[in-house]
Amino acid sequence: MNAVTSPQRLVPAWQTALTEAFTRPAELLEFLRLPASLPALRLAEMRDFPLRVPRGFAERMAKGNPRDPLFLQIWPSPREAEPHRDFVVDAVGDLSKLKAGGIIHKYHGRALVIATGACAVNCRYCFRRHFPYGETRASRNHWRAMLAELAADETIEEVILSGGDPLSLTDDKLAELAQGLDEIPHLKRLRLHTRQPIVLPERVNDDLLDWLTATRLKPIVVLHANHANELDKAVGLATARLRAAGIPLLNQSVLLAGVNDTLDELKSLSERLFEVGVLPYYLHLLDRVQGSAHFEVDEAVGKALVRELAGHLPGYLVPRLVREIAGKPAKTWIAW
Repeated sequence: MNAVTSPQRLVPAWQTALTEAFTRPAELLEFLRLPASLPALRLAEMRDFPLRVPRGFAERMAKGNPRDPLFLQIWPSPREAEPHRDFVVDAVGDLSKLKAGGIIHKYHGRALVIATGACAVNCRYCFRRHFPYGETRASRNHWRAMLAELAADETIEEVILSGGDPLSLTDDKLAELAQGLDEIPHLKRLRLHTRQPIVLPERVNDDLLDWLTATRLKPIVVLHANHANELDKAVGLATARLRAAGIPLLNQSVLLAGVNDTLDELKSLSERLFEVGVLPYYLHLLDRVQGSAHFEVDEAVGKALVRELAGHLPGYLVPRLVREIAGKPAKTWIAW
């Protein structure tokens, strides 16, 4: 009698891609044909926020160019270690608004959930690069504390899944969360803030679409792309799948020195976003988190850029220039 073996569970392509991401600076430099002597933080200085970039995202970077706008976003520059008086650990006041179950409740009618601390890519300007994820992520204890907190507050109509990147969690775990949210009657919308469809487009698979479209809550996906070169053919296929499922797609960018701080770059980004079915939503002035000062663009420059952009594009392709100020009841509009 032949033994019956159970089929092995296939590992999703996106999880395989994550395991193959670059985490060693020397390997990334070799792949990009950059000099091994390119200045970087010491490994000890990167312990809490290491290099991490999927190979597919690295493939979109220009070989031999240390000023490539995608490379600059992920390279651990020694400038991160320079002290700056106005750059702090908690740049937007998250910790003062943190509640049980990993909930950040700043704005009326909506609550943000720290679903996980994991990301597919470590962006060097990240405003939560110093966030204490260990004890605050909502996925601890199978969401129980978070769901109880949301159920107790009937003023909340929209839940925002953030992190880290919520799509770093498996679809089984996210489906469990969606089911729990479904059972809270006063919730209406489910928003995902994610960079994974940009840096890891294979993350948009059947399992993701199954749970995201099965919920009674209206889903909205807010992506994060900063430069047109991030939006290759694979990203376009991923966004097409999301749109075909009836999911609205918005984009929020950060205005970054050397990355997208010219009219041509911002114009190209908005046009390319529209080509792949995504509407520009916010253009954030840099959150002043410790380690990111070298990315800052002056507010006056940002205003001028957005006003100039409005003279070159239709209004629906011009993002709102905003700044998040701790303690304010909403994002602060700077221009448009």
